[in-house]
Amino acid sequence: MAASELYTKFARVWIPDPEEVWKSAELLKDYKPGDKVLLLHLEEGKDLEYRLDPKTKELPHLRNPDILVGENDLTALSYLHEPAVLHNLRVRFIDSKLIYTYCGIVLVAINPYEQLPIYGEDIINAYSGQNMGDMDPHIFAVAEEAYKQMARDERNQSIIVSGESGAGKTVSAKYAMRYFATVSGSASEANVEEKVLASNPIMESIGNAKTTRNDNSSRFGKYIEIGFDKRYRIIGANMRTYLLEKSRVVFQAEEERNYHIFYQLCASAKLPEFKMLRLGNADDFNYTQQGGSPVIEGVDDAKEMAHTRQACTLLGISESHQMGIFRILAGILHLGNVGFTSRDADSCTIPPKHEPLCIFCDLMGVDYEEMCHWLCHRKLATATETYIKPISKLQATNARDALAKHIYAKLFNWIVDNVNQALHSAVKQHSFIGVLDIYGFETFEINSFEQFCINYANEKLQQQFNMHVFKLEQEEYMKEQIPWTLIDFYDNQPCINLIESKLGILDLLDEECKMPKGTDDTWAQKLYNTHLNKCTLFEKPRLSNKAFIIQHFADKVEYQCEGFLEKNKDTVFEEQIKVLKSSKFKMLPELFQDDEKAISPTSATSSGRTPLTRIPAKPIKGRPGQMAKEHKKTVGHQFRNSLHLLMETLNATTPHYVRCIKPNDFKFPFTFDEKRAVQQLRACGVLETIRISAAGFPSRWTYQEFFSRYRVLMKQKDVLSDRKQTCKNVLEKLILDKDKYQFGKTKIFFRAGQVAYLEKLRADKLRAACIRIQKTIRGWLLRKKYLRMRKAAITVQRYVRGYQARCYAKFLRRTKAATIIQKYWRMFVVCRRYKIRRAATIVLQSYLRGFLARNRYRKILREHKAVIIQKRVRGWLARTHYKRSMHAIIYLQCCFRRMMAKRELKKLKIEARSVERYKKLHIGMENKIMQLQRKVDEQNKDYKCLVEKLTNLEGIYNSETEKLRSDLERLQLSEEEAKVATGRVLSLQEEIAKLRKDLEQTRSEKKCIEERADQYKQETEQLVSNLKEENTLLKQEKEALNHRIVEQAKEMTETMEKKLVEETKQLELDLNDERLRYQNLLNEFSRLEERYDDLKEEMTLMVHVPKPGHKRTDSTHSSNESEYTFSSEIAEMEDIPSRTEEPSEKKVPLDMSLFLKLQKRVTELEQEKQVMQDELDRKEEQVLRSKAKEEERPQIRGAELEYESLKRQELESENKKLKNELNELRKALSEKSAPEVTAPGAPAYRVLMEQLTSVSEELDVRKEEVLILRSQLVSQKEAIHPKNTMTDSTILLEDVQKMKDKGEIAQAYIGLKETNRLLESQLQSQKRSHENEAEALRGEIQSLKEENNRQQQLLAQNLQLPPEARIEASLQHEITRLTNENLYFEELYADEPKKYQSYRISLYKRMIDLMEQLEKQDKTVRKLKKQLKVFAKKIGELEVGQMENISPGQIIDEPIRPVNIPRKEKDFQGMLEYKKEDEQKLVKNLILELKPRGVAVNLIPGLPAYILFMCVRHADYLNDDQKVRSLLTSTINSIKKVLKKRGDDFETVSFWLSNTCRFLHCLKQYSGEEGFMKHNTSRQNEHCLTNFDLAEYRQVLSDLAIQIYQQLVRVLENILQPMIVSGMLEHETIQGVSGVKPTGLRKRTSSIADEGTYTLDSILRQLNSFHSVMCQHGMDPELIKQVVKQMFYIVGAITLNNLLLRKDMCSWSKGMQIRYNVSQLEEWLRDKNLMNSGAKETLEPLIQAAQLLQVKKKTDDDAEAICSMCNALTTAQIVKVLNLYTPVNEFEERVSVSFIRTIQMRLRDRKDSPQLLMDAKHIFPVTFPFNPSSLALETIQIPASLGLGFISRV
Repeated sequence: MAASELYTKFARVWIPDPEEVWKSAELLKDYKPGDKVLLLHLEEGKDLEYRLDPKTKELPHLRNPDILVGENDLTALSYLHEPAVLHNLRVRFIDSKLIYTYCGIVLVAINPYEQLPIYGEDIINAYSGQNMGDMDPHIFAVAEEAYKQMARDERNQSIIVSGESGAGKTVSAKYAMRYFATVSGSASEANVEEKVLASNPIMESIGNAKTTRNDNSSRFGKYIEIGFDKRYRIIGANMRTYLLEKSRVVFQAEEERNYHIFYQLCASAKLPEFKMLRLGNADDFNYTQQGGSPVIEGVDDAKEMAHTRQACTLLGISESHQMGIFRILAGILHLGNVGFTSRDADSCTIPPKHEPLCIFCDLMGVDYEEMCHWLCHRKLATATETYIKPISKLQATNARDALAKHIYAKLFNWIVDNVNQALHSAVKQHSFIGVLDIYGFETFEINSFEQFCINYANEKLQQQFNMHVFKLEQEEYMKEQIPWTLIDFYDNQPCINLIESKLGILDLLDEECKMPKGTDDTWAQKLYNTHLNKCTLFEKPRLSNKAFIIQHFADKVEYQCEGFLEKNKDTVFEEQIKVLKSSKFKMLPELFQDDEKAISPTSATSSGRTPLTRIPAKPIKGRPGQMAKEHKKTVGHQFRNSLHLLMETLNATTPHYVRCIKPNDFKFPFTFDEKRAVQQLRACGVLETIRISAAGFPSRWTYQEFFSRYRVLMKQKDVLSDRKQTCKNVLEKLILDKDKYQFGKTKIFFRAGQVAYLEKLRADKLRAACIRIQKTIRGWLLRKKYLRMRKAAITVQRYVRGYQARCYAKFLRRTKAATIIQKYWRMFVVCRRYKIRRAATIVLQSYLRGFLARNRYRKILREHKAVIIQKRVRGWLARTHYKRSMHAIIYLQCCFRRMMAKRELKKLKIEARSVERYKKLHIGMENKIMQLQRKVDEQNKDYKCLVEKLTNLEGIYNSETEKLRSDLERLQLSEEEAKVATGRVLSLQEEIAKLRKDLEQTRSEKKCIEERADQYKQETEQLVSNLKEENTLLKQEKEALNHRIVEQAKEMTETMEKKLVEETKQLELDLNDERLRYQNLLNEFSRLEERYDDLKEEMTLMVHVPKPGHKRTDSTHSSNESEYTFSSEIAEMEDIPSRTEEPSEKKVPLDMSLFLKLQKRVTELEQEKQVMQDELDRKEEQVLRSKAKEEERPQIRGAELEYESLKRQELESENKKLKNELNELRKALSEKSAPEVTAPGAPAYRVLMEQLTSVSEELDVRKEEVLILRSQLVSQKEAIHPKNTMTDSTILLEDVQKMKDKGEIAQAYIGLKETNRLLESQLQSQKRSHENEAEALRGEIQSLKEENNRQQQLLAQNLQLPPEARIEASLQHEITRLTNENLYFEELYADEPKKYQSYRISLYKRMIDLMEQLEKQDKTVRKLKKQLKVFAKKIGELEVGQMENISPGQIIDEPIRPVNIPRKEKDFQGMLEYKKEDEQKLVKNLILELKPRGVAVNLIPGLPAYILFMCVRHADYLNDDQKVRSLLTSTINSIKKVLKKRGDDFETVSFWLSNTCRFLHCLKQYSGEEGFMKHNTSRQNEHCLTNFDLAEYRQVLSDLAIQIYQQLVRVLENILQPMIVSGMLEHETIQGVSGVKPTGLRKRTSSIADEGTYTLDSILRQLNSFHSVMCQHGMDPELIKQVVKQMFYIVGAITLNNLLLRKDMCSWSKGMQIRYNVSQLEEWLRDKNLMNSGAKETLEPLIQAAQLLQVKKKTDDDAEAICSMCNALTTAQIVKVLNLYTPVNEFEERVSVSFIRTIQMRLRDRKDSPQLLMDAKHIFPVTFPFNPSSLALETIQIPASLGLGFISRV
């Protein structure tokens, strides 16, 4: 298919972006050839027109489907290009928190800048033995691949770790070494990794410095070779260093520092031992203050100095050498402060007695004058003469700096050599794995000679990498037999030739250095003349004549020529070196010893980054001039030679590549900077790997994978039986261009993009099918839903309408009835209201009218009076006003008239003077006089009339006054009469009102009485009904209370049972923990024992020339024997001088690490020995105290008997009192108690009577039983003597004392022997603790005996009472208390029946408790009856036996022994007799040479155990302790030998586990202890051991069984482990459910084994095999359950661990597969009847993980459901599964980051282990429940096939 056809609408592409490097976009329309613009829609919502390049017309890169994003291997991507790689890395790093990704053969590691829990030992175990592509990418996977190929191909390996400063190279290398140390089995023995890690502080202090990019940047490269022996265990290591940046010693850029060691010295200058160095602050020295940043934030240089010194001590660098190192370093600092003064242009001097130089000379031990002279002069030698020439100030400064760099390089070399000596091993190295930690490609703004050398080295490494990748591709194509076409890839050989070929850059540089007047400028011109325009990789900058540009594989780099010549020559004056060699300081000349030898290609150089080597240089024989000539080798020449040596080493090994990426420059955790990441990806060769893969056929599928994935694209007729032919036919139809794919032998190869095209076709086909299915299903569902809804609607309508009709009819009837009721009621109400209102109105009217009349009368009277008063007042007022007005008018008239008169007078006076005036005046005066006279007359008349009228008026007034006075008196009399009448009326009215009120009150009272009568009647009826209801309720409540009491009793019983179960579970957990710790100790002991045997063999091999007469022989006793059998230890210690010899006389070189460990161990053991001695002293004191107590016991016993007799008398008197009180109590109870309680049918009465009856019956029998028991116990206690035990404390003390006297054993052998003694002392301390516990238990038993005696006395007294009164004495106190409480609470709650009822309920509960106690007592009594019968029978037999076998004298003189001496019978006694000398033959035939298969099939299970026990029985019968001890010891040691020899055979281990357990059960069953004899027959009881107590050997056998069980678990784990992952995860049990995704190159690595694929059926068959073998061997069923539980735990743990480490397995379909597989395992358990073994519970984490893969993961409800469901998974496991969840199809969705954060927030309070993986090595503590055998020993026949004819039945 053409690539342009994929650019359709909605296709997603990548376009360049200046900020994000690449940005995703979506096509808005199809692309057609010829289009110049693409319409794109960006993810942020913007539309963009993307213009294509008119020249290239290249389309943007296509984006991979979402299901391919986040792949483990970048080569699995369909589209292989830069944006796809960058996006895949970012998604894995940011979203999934995965820092490792494969890119073909390269592991890309991104520094998270955060500590991750993915490097623990559980992760190492999970990756161990796995193929590289099977697990998620990890540094451990690369290390495992290297380790596996080294062991398989017998070829050395190399791991090349490269990257920028701060990318995590050193950490990656450290984890790789930790992996090797762990999987090789030498993590706790060789300690190589610890030593290498201990060297880190030293190498970091002298080789790391602060740069602008990293605070702890490694300024050198290192290659660590980890050596392995023939068994591929680490034996040593060696370190080679490269590219030391010595120029940093004398110069540091801004914000950078010198090497850490200088600042550490300055920070520790105040220490007493450093005062002689005369150091100060770092700012005081020229070599440490140039960067201006002497302090690193968060780093304490003084503490780092302490760590450095501690590391030096650990690596064996003595204190004197350490001080020597510090002296040299301090001298370098002081040398940097030496200043020069110019005398002229060509010479300079140093000031006299210059302090820095004086200090330097004192520290170095050289002559001041001589050093001062040669710092300012140099020697020039010609053919005839030698000249001493002064040098300029600049030259002197450069020479000083060169000397400082040279000294530091030599010191660095010396320290590396000493580290290598500490890591060196004397054992011959068989193979090695090298770890190269070296700089990646570098480019800065100013690049000089150092960057040139680093990039040159990376060119060589990249070439080697390209060739390796190309070779792997070619091998893959040839293996698959597909046509081989040359892949065009970038070959950087031209660039290498440009640098290192003849007339190359280095050659021209060396040539220019030889020129007398060569400069950087002349060298630059030679470069331009030689390579410019002739080599396409060489360019000249436009604006510079002192620089050049080289096109490297990663990028173009511009180098500045300035300083190249000086750094390349790096001249060091020989005279200065000679002065240092003549130093009195012994260490300094050692640094320059190799100057007298020819410098090897990897030896130290003087400038740049110095490559160092561990290979010693051989001296060159020849002329002295030749040695001088060798000194003149340039740095470039030496670097080229060292690089060639490194490449030879790498080419001789199989390389593995780790590319470390720095995600950001700010060290932010999980922050991804695309620009920085792309820059590093281009530089480290990852993109080149992608390009090479993309140029060929990057996508590769097996035929079966292709068929499974793309079966949906095939029709039924296309499917053939031949999968290969089917795939060919389908591909020819799907992809027409045959060049896009090739058919290999086992795989199909696709070009880039073809898998994405097939995925598109598959998704379209599935989408179309899904749409059709959805369409059909949705239609069917909707039709079904519609019919269901229609039917429901019709039914609802029918019922609703009927209901509405009935409601409407009811409404009409109610409305009509309500209308009629309303009519009559309203009429009645209105009539009644009218009558009331009419009567009230009439009354109101009468009162109102009378009130109005009276008011009117009062108003008229008031008005009349007011009128009179007004009339009088108004008359007086008028008159007064008139008078006042007249007076005022008259006054005014007078005033006016006077004024007018005055005017007239004035006028008259004037007129008087004239006649006319007088005439006129007289005329007017006459008229006026006449008028005035007339007026006077008229006024007189009016006055007379007025006087008459006044007289008349006075008469009238007087008469009227008299008349009014008489009327007034009359009215006053009438008013008084009216007042009296009014008072009478009011009193009458009040009487009437009162009468009316009385009438109303009478009426209301009558009404109230009637209402009360009705109410009383109703209340009476209601009361009756209520009483009836209450009676019913009380009956129900009574029944409910009774039921509740029963339920509460059940609940209490269940609660107690639950609590008991919980406490039992907790005790079981604690017990399991203790068992686990103990069994782990046993496991560690067995491991140490094996190690002890191995070391003995090694020491035997190391002894080359043994002395005559001191031949060493093997002991027949193992270390385990010395742990438990003390007498055999004595014999062994006596034989030590004849079996051992002091290794110091052998003169054999021992392993130094072993010697140091043994020396340290001896010191610890001496301390433990002293502790053991103290414990023995305390034991002796305890023994003495116990003896003293035994002597005091008879006296105490007599006193106890007297006390018991007195106590019995007191109890008898007390019993009589109690009897009387009980009778009184009965009477009181019958008289005062409530009838409910004391009634004959009441529960309490029945309970008490039943108790009285049952206890009286029981005590009748118990009296006799107790009396018999007491008599028998007393007689037996007096007859008991301590048994004869095989281990006495005195023997123990003698053993230890003899052990202390033997002090002439070899030092190594002493250390190993003391280890065994330590274990012995630990077991002895445990034994002592058990004895102390036993002593405490004895004390408790004694106290219980005393209490028992008192109870027996009480019982004896009670038994003397009549039967009807026996129970009364025992229950009197309880009855009295209950009765008193009953009476008290009855009185107290007389007014509160509810409280009294609750009290009665509690009383019933107590009675029920008493009933339960009585039931328990019944069981106890029945049990005691049975035991009494057994004891009586035994006592009878004992008495008969004693009377028959013992004489009368012995009966009187000797105490009776409890031992039952068997009588001699003619029948077989179940014993086997053998001779002492036949013991080895017995052990050999029965144990060492026995074939389990034949015994298991043909003979009875456990036959060897029965035979051994029958032999032990015979030795016990003979009372031969030596024979018993010897037989048991030989048996135990022989079983250990068999298991050591054939410990990998499951049948052998299972067989001896079964027989060991059976032997242990036999020792218990026939031990004679009561607890083990319950299930024996009488005949079996006769076969019990009689003379020896073998309890200690039972413990030894129990420990041996534990060790065998652990070995059995390891064997079945080794068998099951290869099957589990394939069968549980990888194999498709349900075909077609799991979708296979595209796989990358890692699935095709050579580490994949050619083994057959395991399935679930394989696991089930293996489980069946295990189960059948264990059943054939007769293993105990409980033990089989424990083994099955352990097997299922291993299956679940390994499956879950692999699921957590495999991203490709975390999908929905895989969850279904896992759940199906688990169901098959559960079905297997049901078939074997093992469901109660606890095996199913061990699979719970795996089941929950599978459920987690299948549940919804979107909403908060889903998160809550997940948190509640996954209670068996830890938070880390849940988050890991969610992060790894990968959709297989496009229809599935990834888990969002927000959902994962929600889960983390909900689970933050959960307290669980932060550990990610389950401990697959965990072994549950095993127990061996006692399982007695019903087989009779005398019936066992010994088959002749065993070869045991020398033993005979007895």
